[in-house]
Formats: sequence, structure tokens, C-alpha cells
Amino acid sequence: MPFTPAPWPRRLRSQEWFGGDSRDNIYHRSWMKNQGFPADLFDGRPVIGILNTWSELTPCNAHLHDLAQRVKHGIFEAGGFPVEVPVFSAAESSFRPSAMMFRNLAAMAVEEAIRGQPMDGCVLMVGCDKTTPSLLMGAASVDLPAIVVTGGPMLNGWFRGERVGSGTALWQMSEDIKAGRMSRADFLEAENAMSRSPGSCNTMGTASTMASMAEALGMALSGNAAVPAVDSRRRMMAQLTGRRIVQMVKDDLKPSDVLTRAAFENAIRCNGAIGGSTNAVIHLLALAGRAGVDLSLDDWDRLGRDVPTIVNLMPSGKYLMEEFFYAGGLPVVLKRLGEAGLLNREALTVSGQTAWEQVQDAVNWNEDVILPVERALTQNGGIAVLRGNLAPQGAVLKPSAASPHLLRHRGRAVVFEDIDDYKARIGDEALDIDETCVMVLKNCGPRGYPGMPEVGNMGLPPKVLRKGITDMIRISDARMSGTAYGTVLLHTSPEAARGGPLAIVRTGDIIEIDVPARRVHLDVSDDEIAARLRDWTPPLPRPEGGYAQLFHDHVQGADTGADFDFLLGCRGSEVGRDSH
Repeated sequence: MPFTPAPWPRRLRSQEWFGGDSRDNIYHRSWMKNQGFPADLFDGRPVIGILNTWSELTPCNAHLHDLAQRVKHGIFEAGGFPVEVPVFSAAESSFRPSAMMFRNLAAMAVEEAIRGQPMDGCVLMVGCDKTTPSLLMGAASVDLPAIVVTGGPMLNGWFRGERVGSGTALWQMSEDIKAGRMSRADFLEAENAMSRSPGSCNTMGTASTMASMAEALGMALSGNAAVPAVDSRRRMMAQLTGRRIVQMVKDDLKPSDVLTRAAFENAIRCNGAIGGSTNAVIHLLALAGRAGVDLSLDDWDRLGRDVPTIVNLMPSGKYLMEEFFYAGGLPVVLKRLGEAGLLNREALTVSGQTAWEQVQDAVNWNEDVILPVERALTQNGGIAVLRGNLAPQGAVLKPSAASPHLLRHRGRAVVFEDIDDYKARIGDEALDIDETCVMVLKNCGPRGYPGMPEVGNMGLPPKVLRKGITDMIRISDARMSGTAYGTVLLHTSPEAARGGPLAIVRTGDIIEIDVPARRVHLDVSDDEIAARLRDWTPPLPRPEGGYAQLFHDHVQGADTGADFDFLLGCRGSEVGRDSH
């Protein structure tokens, strides 16, 4: 349905604070003026909150304060009043026990920061994995005009003539150390080559995936996802975004106009085409819950199943985000989807154009980076959702990062009760495990860890690595870094800590996976499973207080996005009562 802009001029919500000559209006304006703002900035023009996840402890976002200045330029140019607002920043690289534990807290804080302050629209400044979904979730729950600008990926890493992909190279080199193929000194030298410029993951990890998801959803300007952080065009993108949000406020173009069912379908198919992170599943399910869109794991499997993976980037392929940008970036991918009948062309975007209008003239400048369909990395990309008696509510796997010979496999389970058990035993030469086994990790889901860390891509046992084996079946209720790879089943639901069947798997049980048939099966009778579940007790007590208790009590399962049950839906932008 076509979008109809709202009449302009009209009175905006920020005038509830700044417009008039009451005591409270004067109170709000006078305090703002201590920063040197001229009186005419309060004349009814759009007040734009620049919600900034800048933090020196979020390395991917450490350059966003500078980028925000370019957003301000654009807002001023378009006749708006920019105000920079720091918001909660959850860094994947440093937050413990997991940044995922704090995504919902960040989203809750963002929602209240928007609703409770004099903003008419907002620019969401994001980069690191959880900052993109948390700000989108918070903005969707308020539904004021909002637009994303990401910080952009790092430049390519290089070590001894080879590309070093952030995260991906780390996992590879770590396995090489255990296998005796790399020295500790070389590993330490390579460390300096991994992150050589500002920005987020230069692989198609979760940060780059979520930047792509924001663009595919229509919540960012076309081309935003791939511009490197240090490229001058990243600053240009920020300035153009600042200009655009002012017009969005005048038009009253809101997230609810953009985040439609059609938009989510575009994003799911795009994720398959780029070989995107499994983390996108959990974040888009949560965002759909805020936007009131009925989205499920079955939609992920159905919509992405026949999408070829055409972006040749690590961890699935060869190149990095820098080359992806030079090749034409996400607009080329979306154009390919549109030509194949896999894009909802009329989906509205924050530009005011449709998804197809934005990309129809995109040009592919490097067909070794963005591949022709006939040379796709895999013809059936997307996210595979497996079900069975081990995962009644689903488990996910990324086919483009898996080993083809393991997509059908039957093996003996070797069980680790939690991540500490895994760390204590995996290096033991006496551990009865070989490459035919299925590694099972429990109690690492949303409630179990808590927070659902990225430990699902368990490193292989050294004695297996020394044989030259680089992949084994791994199953857990955890997540996996988007930079990681392997035949790894993740997000197994219900999780072990809630008494899901994963909780009662024992070493020696036989597990069968059949990815083409979307099946994962524990070869134990229904009666035996029921008996084991009756004897099961929760492994960890309920936290005694604080945010950990709130999280434990209200986090939902991975199969629906792991949001808090009380945060689902949109609560609107109604202005609260006077504070004085």
C-alpha cells in the first residue's frame, strides 16, 4: 500500500517540552540553553535524537562519536535540531557472560530514552553485533521516525600475504595451534594484523550481517551496510542519513511503515544470499515481535531454503567486506534477488522509495566477489531449521558454512554438561572421542548460561585435529559467532536449562542429523526420554536478584527471539506527564 506523507507543517511532540511560555516550557528550554543553543532552535523544527552506542569498550563502535558529527551536519542542513544521546552499548568482544544477555536491557533503555525525552525522530548509530538489534527493537517499540547508520566494517586484515578475517582467522589459527600447525609466536604476531582500522567485523560476521539486515529491511539508506569505516563515503552516508531523518519526521514515516511482513521476508532471503550469521535469526525474530509481525523459524527455513549464497565472503567464502563494497555491496545482492523473483519489490524503505527502486540500477563490479547464481557457494543457502525429538521447537544450522559430507550423519554423542566441563575435558588425550562422534554441549542457552554465549562452535579435540580433521558435528543450545564456521547445530529449543530433551542426552547415545530432511533425532525411545526428563533437575538455582534474576524470569526461548515476555509489541510515543 503506498505511503502517504503527513501534512507539514504541524506541531511535533518536542513542542510539549519546548513550545510555549509556561513555567515548564521555560524550564526545559533554559536548561538546554546552557550549551549555547540559540533560541530559534526551539521554534518547532524537528528535534532529532542521535542515539549513539559509542564506547571505547565497544571497539567496533569507538569511532561513532566522530561519525555522529557528520549526522549532525546533515540534520542542521535539513532544518532540524540534532541532540546526541549516549545509549547502552553491549560489546560482543568484552561483555561477560555474554553481550546477548544485555541486548534486551539495551533495547529497554533505548525505548525509554526515546519515549521519555523531547525527540521527534532518531538516528540509530550502531555497529557491534548487539547494538544494531537492540536499537532497532527499542525504536520499533516507540514507533517514532527512525533510521539506521552503521559504523562500517574494518579494512582487510593481512598476514604474510594472506587475508585475515576478523574472528574467522582467530578460530582457524586457534585450531592450528592445537594441531601443531602454527607456533604460538606466529599466532601472537598475527594478532597485530587482525584489526588494523576502526570498524566492525570485516567478515560476514554478525555485525556485517545485521548491517545488511538493516538495509534489507529498509531501515537504512541503500548502500549503507558495506562502506568501510575509514572510507570518506562512510561520513557522506552519515551526513545523508542526517538529512533524511528530518524529512522522515516531516512525513511521519515510522518503523511500522517499513517493518512489514514483506520487509522481513526480504531480509531473510538476503541473509541466505550473503551467507549471513545464524544470529540474524534470533535478532529478527525479536524485532518482529516488537513490530507486531508474525514471524517464525518455519519462515526462516521456507523463505531461505532455495536462495543461493552468492556473496563470496568469509567465513563461507574467500573475500572480506572491503571487497564486497568495491564490488557494489548489498544493492547488487538485492537486485539479484529481485531479478530472481525473490524480492518483495514494493516494500517501502526509509528513503521513501521502494526496495526495487533503490537497487534496480546497481552494477556488479566483481563477479568473483558477488557470484553469478550458477557459481554460487551453495545453491541452497539460508538457514536450515531442524526438528525432531532432540529439538522439538527447532535448531538452526548454516549450510553455507557447513561441510557437505556431514549434512547427513549418524554418530555417538560425547556430552559436555556445560562450557566449563568442555574446557576441562576437551584436551584430555584419554577422552573417548573421534571424528565420527557428535559433540553435545548443554546449558548454554538464554537461561542456562545465562545469556546464550557464542560457544556453540566448540573447538575440536587436539587428537582429532592432528589427523587433519577440521570439522565435526556439534550440537548445543548456544549461539555461534557469525565469523565462525562448521557443521554446527545451534539454538536447540527448548534449551537444556528449561528441561528440553537436550538436557537428558548422555554420552554414548546415538544422534542422527539429516539436514536435507530437516531432521535431528536422538535414538532413544520415547519412554526412556520421558523417564530421564522425570529425573531431571535444573542445573542452576534462580539468581538471587538484580538484572540476572529479571533475565532468568522473563527471557523467552531462542526459537522466538529470546526477548523479554513483557517487552513484546509497540508501546507508542505518547508524551508522559510533566516532571515538575
